[in-house]
Amino acid sequence: MDWIFAQPLPLLWSFAGLLALLAAGTVAAGIARVSGSALADDLGPRMQSWWLICALLVGALLMGWQAFTLLFALVSFIALREFITLAPTRREDRLVVLFVYASVLITYWAVWIDNFAYFLVIPPVFIFIATAILMAFFGRTEGFLATAGIMQWGVIVCVFNLGHVAFLMRTPFEEVPEAGPAGLVFILIATTQLNDVAQYCWGKAFGRHKISPKVSPNKTWEGAIGGFLTTAVVFVLLAPYFTPLTLWPSVFVGLLLPIAGFFGDITMSAIKRDLGVKDTSRLLPGHGGALDRLDSLMFTAPLFLHALAYFSLERF
Repeated sequence: MDWIFAQPLPLLWSFAGLLALLAAGTVAAGIARVSGSALADDLGPRMQSWWLICALLVGALLMGWQAFTLLFALVSFIALREFITLAPTRREDRLVVLFVYASVLITYWAVWIDNFAYFLVIPPVFIFIATAILMAFFGRTEGFLATAGIMQWGVIVCVFNLGHVAFLMRTPFEEVPEAGPAGLVFILIATTQLNDVAQYCWGKAFGRHKISPKVSPNKTWEGAIGGFLTTAVVFVLLAPYFTPLTLWPSVFVGLLLPIAGFFGDITMSAIKRDLGVKDTSRLLPGHGGALDRLDSLMFTAPLFLHALAYFSLERF
């Protein structure tokens, strides 16, 4: 147990706060069930999934970059599998699909050996080229461009973008002495999820004007702006304890993150509407699939890492 309490204090307080939120949500779900509220059918499964998600995340953060890299490689594989399963592919694409799955190992190998240059070029350049070469080699000409685009889209958002979260754990501790590299991951994921919740709450309370009714009819300008500002304020307040950012860079990043998360959400909504599905799978009761839970993080993770690299981190 000593190694747990040896973690940076901001991180321990965050884990304690997370535990309190989970406990409160579980109590609320119990009250809803006892009172016969219809909310229990949704909140109960959601809380069970949140306990599992948080246990895996916190456990991996405590065990270090190796465990966290393995966890996110698995998460990327699950997300990619959901995407490929939903996307329109043909039987003759089997070998190409197999190679696309192998991109998870190739990309996270770059994280494992801590080579950021390899990481930046392998998925968007070499895996893209190799996918097109394989399709041409096996004579896949019908729908060539559409299939190549589908495969590359899956690799970028499910593997490359999520890989940025894992690479945050390779940040030297001396560059983030406040909460360590795990603190960077925690504030990224926490504020990304907060943005989703805050937008929902503000939208329910004050939402009147739809942003994109054809793509995401529940999104309103009131909810989005309220969520953006709430997330930005929380990020700026937490930034001194979790990041090396100074005040104005933290304000800038705090405003950009929720906007990126919003577009990640509606982009995945557009994809699901195109495919005619509500959820990408039933993996997480109350949430849907991994893609349903990770859509915002897929857009915020690259922005966060590269903003840190621009403003403060010498590592990247």
